Amino acid sequence: MPHAPASRSLLTRSVLALALGAALAGCGPSGNDNRGVETAAVGAAQAEARAAQLEQLYAEYWEERLQRNPVQATFIGDHRYNDRLPNFLAPDYIEENRALAQRWLERARAIGGDGLDGQARLSYEIFVHNLEGELAGYRFPQHLAPLNQFYNLAGQYAMLGSGSSAQPFVTVQDYDHWLARAGNIPALFDQMIANLREGVHRGIVQPRVLIEKVIPQLDALIHDDPTQTLFWQPIAKLPADFSAADRARLTEAYRTLIADTLMPAYRRLRDYVANEYLPACRDSVGLSALPDGEAWYAWRVAQSTTTTLTPEQIHQIGLDEVARIHTEMLDVAGQLGVERDLAALFAHVQSLPESRFADEDDLLNQYRAFRATVDPLLPALFDLMPRADFEIRPVEAFRAPSASAASYQAPSQDGRRPGIFYVNTYDIPARPRYSLEALYLHEATPGHHFQIALQRELTDLPAFRRFGGETAFSEGWGLYAESLGKELGVYRDPLMYFGALEYELWRSIRLVVDTGLHAKGWSRQDVLDYMYANSPVQPTRAVSEAERFMAIPGQALAYKIGQLKIRELRDRAEAALGERFDVRAFHREVLKDGSVPLNVLEAKIERWIETQRG
Repeated sequence: MPHAPASRSLLTRSVLALALGAALAGCGPSGNDNRGVETAAVGAAQAEARAAQLEQLYAEYWEERLQRNPVQATFIGDHRYNDRLPNFLAPDYIEENRALAQRWLERARAIGGDGLDGQARLSYEIFVHNLEGELAGYRFPQHLAPLNQFYNLAGQYAMLGSGSSAQPFVTVQDYDHWLARAGNIPALFDQMIANLREGVHRGIVQPRVLIEKVIPQLDALIHDDPTQTLFWQPIAKLPADFSAADRARLTEAYRTLIADTLMPAYRRLRDYVANEYLPACRDSVGLSALPDGEAWYAWRVAQSTTTTLTPEQIHQIGLDEVARIHTEMLDVAGQLGVERDLAALFAHVQSLPESRFADEDDLLNQYRAFRATVDPLLPALFDLMPRADFEIRPVEAFRAPSASAASYQAPSQDGRRPGIFYVNTYDIPARPRYSLEALYLHEATPGHHFQIALQRELTDLPAFRRFGGETAFSEGWGLYAESLGKELGVYRDPLMYFGALEYELWRSIRLVVDTGLHAKGWSRQDVLDYMYANSPVQPTRAVSEAERFMAIPGQALAYKIGQLKIRELRDRAEAALGERFDVRAFHREVLKDGSVPLNVLEAKIERWIETQRG
């Protein structure tokens, strides 16, 4: 087990704490003054024993979770289960997960959180919060709609088997592991088809416009010639130190796997989706149109934001933020020599030659050059930084048309794979250069790479915290990181500051349109019309973003809700501490415990403010 040494240490402390409690309990009374001291000591010993029991429980929980989710283990760099791929879409598997979540929650509650403080307190609060949210979600038949253009397992496994993702292809054993894992893909695809069929029967189907985008994604992965598939790439890059016998054996085995196992499975899935599922898909686009959809969306909102905000409240927050940012944009218009009119400003920035990249190489080179600008500026605001490095890569061509503008993939825990900042280079004219600085700060440093890589390096935390996360915290931090541009010394060009405002505007628009889609009956065209009226977005990005909101309801709410909370807490700390406020200390306090629900973040920042007051 990866955390056995820490667990043993905690068990030792547990025994000592229990012994201390027993010794104190056996002492005779020595006056009222001593009784309070003895009671406090017993309480502290019991709390330490409770914390040790919980740490052991967390370790056991995480080990079971990795065994049941071996692909997750691969992505975090734990390669013990690289040959496994369970049928996690099967009803029995899903029911087992529900029962296990219930059992782990009951075990944690039986130990309880009385007297816990520090990391022990945070871990207990987060563990209970996460399992309660997971259990609430089993009410909704998410497994009956497991495919869309944004989360397409067929594409994810093609990436995994290409050698450019988390699955390692370094040793002969690595190659054999993939042979074993990939052999289970057909069973998973067949289960997906069965689930989609049941969804059709129960009226739980995806919007037609999303599935129309899935079919070309599948087509791009299917080839008669195995050597033309993504799955062949590990064979094309066979390590030179493999023996001739292994090279021959693996080449033949991969050819057979691709031709006789994988491609038939991909074709079955593609044919079902195109010929049976697509005609049964719905014209509606909101989650509320499905059975129990209103409650389903409310659960998604709560999971995404870790708040009790209603869709109606979030919708209004979005409208207010859009109006505020529009006012700031009009102030920038004067610096750009444009009249104070949003339509004129949007048209102007889109017409500027310097708003465009020449081609993919130009885009990637400018992002890499900006990294060199930012790196020396970071110590002014941060004294806690990750050890892990990251790379800047283009989004793979087969998924680029439906992918968002950028994304981040965390580094592996074993240090073999750095973090990856993916930039979408599809349709270069739709990727404005004025977004470069804000997008970099969000996805790379000091955004996602700082927060996520740092979290993975917090080896004293339970693994479920190191490798888990709250979307509102992580995406809220990414958007907050964008807002630090002027403090860092970038956004000096008014056009780049406009780009930062445009990105913040975009996240505010998401609050309006996501809730509009899923709680207020908006159509796809309603969403697009609102985007075009309120931002300088190009059609390629507008369409992909609108359809992303349809595919993953509620997720887009996390960014702005999280950022507003972090900014609110910083403002509160600055007001309370005055000249004693240290921005680096604040950032350290936000990041040092990893991702937490927003209510937990607020409570810990309040405690930190009190300690800073001295």
